Formats: sequence, structure tokens, C-alpha cells
Amino acid sequence: MYWRKLLALAAVLLFVSTSHTSAATISSQQETPPKKVVAFVIDDFGNNMSGTAEILALPVPLTVAVMPFLPSTKQDAELAHQKGHDVFVHMPMEPVKGKRSWLGPGAITTDLSDEEIRSRVQKAIDDVPHAIGMNNHMGSKVTADERIMRIIMSVVKERGLIYLDSRTTDKSVASKIATEMGVPHTENQIFLDDVYSVPHITQQMEKICKRIGTHPICVAIGHVGPPGKKTASVLRQYIPRIQKEAEFVTISKLVNQSVR
Repeated sequence: MYWRKLLALAAVLLFVSTSHTSAATISSQQETPPKKVVAFVIDDFGNNMSGTAEILALPVPLTVAVMPFLPSTKQDAELAHQKGHDVFVHMPMEPVKGKRSWLGPGAITTDLSDEEIRSRVQKAIDDVPHAIGMNNHMGSKVTADERIMRIIMSVVKERGLIYLDSRTTDKSVASKIATEMGVPHTENQIFLDDVYSVPHITQQMEKICKRIGTHPICVAIGHVGPPGKKTASVLRQYIPRIQKEAEFVTISKLVNQSVR
């Protein structure tokens, strides 16, 4: 009888101990803060730009923004998709200052009718294979125009895309309209290579690292073209350092995580 009571007591103690450990483990898992994320978007693909191969060779997920209706539009989009990157339509939009010739074909300008804007956005999406999102190329004038942005967002929503506001102006209404219309979206926080020099790109990377230290997410935009090879080189050097604090993600993953 004595041994039976002892065994029963041991069983109870084991159950309590196991339950406590499991609860503690679950609590510990729940309290583990989510890993910080950083999304690098690289603009201006589609025209056989310098740095294209170097950027696509980087060993981290990226968001590749491809301009429509250009010589390597489809090739660049296909390559980016094959490497597991997000493909976005880099939609040309009218700036406050600058030449229209810089925009490229099929651009959205403020003098267009509602119907023409809708048509151009639809055709641009159709021209970029595997596109799951859109961001603006230039566009400081268009992204501040509510009429036009509502038309653009309506097409983006109909096509099930994400919108990334490149934030080429503080007057942008893109995020506001996207929120109102229920379009998944986020916005750029820092331009990586607005000055085409290694010292400047390095300085911007340091700003990104500092931001990662104090914010859960960071979105940064770089470019192929004049700064392309420099951007690829500096970014490659910083990958190990960033990975110690944050996970490289695509914009779609970042937006999906934010929604949850």
C-alpha cells in the first residue's frame, strides 16, 4: 500500500512538472519578439541597365521594379521571378520637375482622361510578367493628385496587386488613398543611391542599419542604371551585418506580415 501511494504521488508531481515546463516554454515562445525585417526594392529594370546582373546575383530576396514597354522588360521580369524575387511594375508617372522624355513609354500624366489613365495602368501591368505589385517611377506630381491616384488604386485593387509608394514627394496621397480603398500597401523610407557615389551609398546603408536598430521594418529603394554596380557592391558588403539584426524580405512578405 505504501509503495502504491508513493508511485501515485510521483506521477502527480511529474504531471505538474511537465505541465509547468510546457506552459513556460509556450510563454517564452510567445514573448520572443518578432525578427526585424528589411526590404530592398531595386528600381529601373527593363532597359538593359548597368548593374542588372550584379543586383540579380545578390543572395537575398529583393523586390525588382520593372518599367513596362522597354527592351528588356520581359527578360528582367522573368529572371527576377526565377530567382524568387518579387516583381513590381515600375509605373512611370509625371514629376513636378523633369523632362517627359525621362518617363519612358506609357507614362501617367496629369492631362490624361480617367479612361486613358485606367487603360495605361492596365496595359503596363499586362506588359510586366509575374507582376504582383506596383510602385511609381518619378511621379511627384501624379502621386499628389487624388483623382489620378484613385484611378490607379482602383486598377491595382482589381488586379490584386500591392502598392508601394516610392515617396518622391512629401505631398503624396498614395498611402492615404490605398488605405481608404483597402489596397495592401507600404512606402519607401530611404533612397539608397540618390547620389551616384560609393561614399553616399555607404552613408545611406549606415542610416538603414541605424533604423533597423530602432524600428521593426525598413523599406529602402536603390536603382540599376548609373549607380547600379556601386549599389550592388555596397549592398553585398552589408548583407552579413544586416542579417545579424534583421531578415531580408520582399515587399509582399513584409506587407503580409504587417497585415497579420
